[in-house]
Amino acid sequence: MNTQSAQGYLPDPRNENVLVYVDGALVPRDKATVSIFDSGFVLGDGIWEGLRLKKGRIIQLDAHLDRLEEGAKSIDLDLGRSRDEIRQAIDETLDANGMTDGAHIRLMMTRGRKSTPNQDPRFVIGKATLVIVAEYKAPKPESKQKGLSLFTSTFRTSGPDIFDLRLNSHSRLNLIQALIQAIHAGADEALMLDPRGFVASCNSTNFFIVRGNELWTSTGAFSFKGLTQRAVINAWAAAGGTVCEKDFTLAETYFANEAFVTGTLGGVTPVTRIDGRTIGNGKPGALTARIAELYDEWVMRPEMNSATAP
Repeated sequence: MNTQSAQGYLPDPRNENVLVYVDGALVPRDKATVSIFDSGFVLGDGIWEGLRLKKGRIIQLDAHLDRLEEGAKSIDLDLGRSRDEIRQAIDETLDANGMTDGAHIRLMMTRGRKSTPNQDPRFVIGKATLVIVAEYKAPKPESKQKGLSLFTSTFRTSGPDIFDLRLNSHSRLNLIQALIQAIHAGADEALMLDPRGFVASCNSTNFFIVRGNELWTSTGAFSFKGLTQRAVINAWAAAGGTVCEKDFTLAETYFANEAFVTGTLGGVTPVTRIDGRTIGNGKPGALTARIAELYDEWVMRPEMNSATAP
């Protein structure tokens, strides 16, 4: 797949032979299945985390597991496993695949198999389903070198009273619709506004602009609060920089000096065009590059990675 996006990655033949963790069993990827009656397949009833393995460390593992447990609590999902058991399942998956660096891990949990395909969680049989997919993924260098093009979607983000985007839910249809709209408009990713018209985030990443020497990003009232976003904020603040978590408009965005998105897979990825408008000089900016360096240093600090890969 030759995709220019924040989620784009270089193909790696090793991924053809990875083993996938499915409820305690490690199976070849073409044999990895769940029931058609599984809550995740039936209604997207589940939560997930995306993790990154770098130089033997799972970046921000404890923060990811905190978010997983918080999400499970919010939807009354019994994970059926302790944090240590989930951690052990991740280690088993990495060990079985001989992975020590450059891997992206998708940890997915659903409410489990149901007796019939319906919405009611009381029809669940047994405990939650746990699937862990670990693949070798390196972000495509073209995205970093050229920068992404964004298109402002007509699909808006939502507040917690409608659909809480802080919850990593398997239900992401409105975000997928926004991305499809952006793709049809010739862009790489979708920029999304909140219901009031302020810039919220992209369809799968958090969004920043650079104004002078300040970083601006949304408050999170109508968008997900990414762990990479938080790491960038902390790293830039620790370096003496100013970060503003605030409401800002498309007009202010178009006039930004630089822009970039953040996510677990790509880290910091420059944005050079939005709605056909050139951002800054149309090239990845020097301050964005510096922020990427600070982020890489920040997340590899020992206190940010309390668990190591096998």
